Amino acid sequence: MTKVHHVGIAVPNLYEALAFYTKVMGFRVAYRFPSPDGRPSTTFVQINRDTFLEVAPAAAGVAPGLTHIGLYTDSADASVAQLRRAGATVADARPSANSGSRLANITDPFGIRIEFNEQPPESLMRKAMDAWK
Repeated sequence: MTKVHHVGIAVPNLYEALAFYTKVMGFRVAYRFPSPDGRPSTTFVQINRDTFLEVAPAAAGVAPGLTHIGLYTDSADASVAQLRRAGATVADARPSANSGSRLANITDPFGIRIEFNEQPPESLMRKAMDAWK
């Protein structure tokens, strides 16, 4: 785990949030997940080559705000093993159905989800990182 890679946030209005992050803050949309019903869906805004915001519509009954912190790792499996050696309970790493990333999650003592992200060459995030200019 080498750096904060992204922060996930839930917002009440995705269009308004994306307008703020792109037009006011000057960031660019890197990619978004497909939505089978055509509704706004999770969108990744790229801050710099290696840092993103994961912006998603807030689910019903969920307050807007932080959903998780994403940490970059060269190997999700190695990060899982390291955490287990330290006594943590963490699920096995798995491929993301949407992004091509390999992910593992752990929750800190205060309920904040931490997502460990490995970015294989075919992942959407790796492609965005490699295309950064």
